[in-house]
Order: sequence, then C-alpha cells, then structure tokens
Amino acid sequence: MSLLNFKRITAELNQRARTHPIGQLQNIRAELHQKRRVGQDIFKPATTFKDGAFHFGGRRELQFNIWLEEGDKFRHGVGFCFVKNRNLLNPIKVLRRRVKYFNTFMRLHPGLYPDMCMWHYQRRGEPPSSVYTPRRIPDSLIIEGAEVWLGKRKPFGTINFEAILKDFDRLLILYRFVENEGGSERQTVSVSVPFETRRGFLPKALSAIKRQIQKQQHVILRQNKLQNELCRQLKLKYGGKYVISEFPTAFGRVDVAVDHGKVCWFYEIKTADSARECLRESLGQLFEYAFWRGAPKVTRLIVVGEHAIDKECRVYLKLLKERFSLPVEYKRIIVK
Repeated sequence: MSLLNFKRITAELNQRARTHPIGQLQNIRAELHQKRRVGQDIFKPATTFKDGAFHFGGRRELQFNIWLEEGDKFRHGVGFCFVKNRNLLNPIKVLRRRVKYFNTFMRLHPGLYPDMCMWHYQRRGEPPSSVYTPRRIPDSLIIEGAEVWLGKRKPFGTINFEAILKDFDRLLILYRFVENEGGSERQTVSVSVPFETRRGFLPKALSAIKRQIQKQQHVILRQNKLQNELCRQLKLKYGGKYVISEFPTAFGRVDVAVDHGKVCWFYEIKTADSARECLRESLGQLFEYAFWRGAPKVTRLIVVGEHAIDKECRVYLKLLKERFSLPVEYKRIIVK
C-alpha cells in the first residue's frame, strides 16, 4: 500500500463524509475545544502516512483511524496511541483523562458496539493482541508506546467506504462523550447496529440497543430544554452578559455559570428521577469544577432538576452547609 493510495482513500472518505454525521467532525472539535475550525476534511495530508491516517487533531484525542497493519489486516475505528513523538512529548499525561471517560462510557453502554472488537499493542513493532469484546481500558495498557483500538480489523481487500463512514457515525457519540469529558451531549447521532456473527461475542438484541440510544437521546433533549429555560430565567434576573452556558473549567464544562467578575455561581443540570438522585449525580462534578486548583472563586453551587425538593434533601443540604461550609443549593426548573 503506497502513500499515494492512502491519499486517494482519505480523499474519497473526506468527500463521501459530507453526507454523514462524521463529516461534521471538525465542527464538533472546534465546538468542544473552543478552537477555530481547521477546514472540513476528517483527514489531512499532515496526518496521512504510507500505511494509514488519523483524523486531523487526533494525536491528542480519541483518534479516528484507518490503518494497514502487519499481516495484511486493515483496521478502522477509534483508539488511543500512547507513542511519544516531537509533537506529543507526554502522551500519557494528555490522554489519561480521556481514557477515564472512555471507560465511563463503556461502563454505561457495555453493549453498544457488539459487532466491533478491541485489541492492543504493548509496544510499537510488536504483534497485536488477540481481539476481545469492547470493554474498559486497564491501567496496565496506559503506558509509553502502547496502542489500544476499538473498531473492525479485517483482511485487506476492496474498501467499503460507506461501511467505514457508517461505523464512524456510530462512534461519534463515544468521541463526543470522551472529548466533552462526560458532559452534556449536544448532538444526537442516529445509530444503526449491523450484526456480524463472530465467535466469542454475545451481542444484545438490536431492539435493546436502539432503546438504550433512544433513552440517551431523550435525556439529551430534556437537558437542553432545562438549560435553555434556566438561561432564560437567569438572564432576566441578572442580565445576559453575566450568564454563560457551557462554562469551561479545568475538568469539563459547567452547564451554566453566572459570572460576576470576582466570583462565579455554578449550575449543574440533571434529568434524574428525583431531587435526591440529581444531588447524588451533580455534587461530585460541582466540587471538582469549583474547588480544584486553578478554579475561579465560586460562592454558590446549584443543582438543577425537574423535581420538587423534599424534607430529607433539605436536611441534607443544610448539613453540608453547616458542617462543611459547602455553598450547595437545589433549584427546580419546570419545562413542558
């Protein structure tokens, strides 16, 4: 496989991607990382090599990748490359946190990619591991020189461009979760799961996976509505210039912040089934956002949910304030 051929492959994928969700990858990257968009193409000459390519910007991210491996195996999918080079001197430091969110996603959605597999390399140049079901990445693989991949790995032959792009479309939801550090998903992705009978796999029923995705999409849309309503109310009360959605912190984005200059208030929105569950899901995030080194001075932490707060939750919040001096509150938002 020559460099020229891989340039042709990436050019074809870039062109066809314009009718796929994955074709918005550079827009998504710019949105998530608050950077200027670097064109529209997934793959660029700078990230295309004699035996493969990865998406532009992917060296420091969960990486969309196509590659011809030793033994005439062609892979496509996503993964992490912990190999050091002059542009990435400390890949472990840069990627470890992303692995954490990859593992969280795998815990939350263990059966989402039943037709795909994972495999890894302990060191570049060594043979790959055998393939295994998609799962969390252990600490033993987060080492200099290792690579871990999720996708499909087949004997090289005629390339099915549409099949690759459809798999990339399905993996976008994982990419966004990882790169948004587990934060609120802002784009839904239509996912259809083809089944391939493969030894060692016990895939869930297709209907169960579709229900899982539909549930997640419902949560996303519900959270968007709550965020819009919360922003509307806060802007009316404090003025639009002080209210910021997706406020960036060192470890993720707060759903909404009111920035008074010297101090901030942080609001975290949850769609759980009770005020108690909203508190449970939000407080750890809010504490990290507000109290980790380098955070702005935050004087109010407000958990936002759709349910009325009960007496037990009020007692709990009072204890946190009085015993630990934590400025935590609960706010109810009602939307149709």
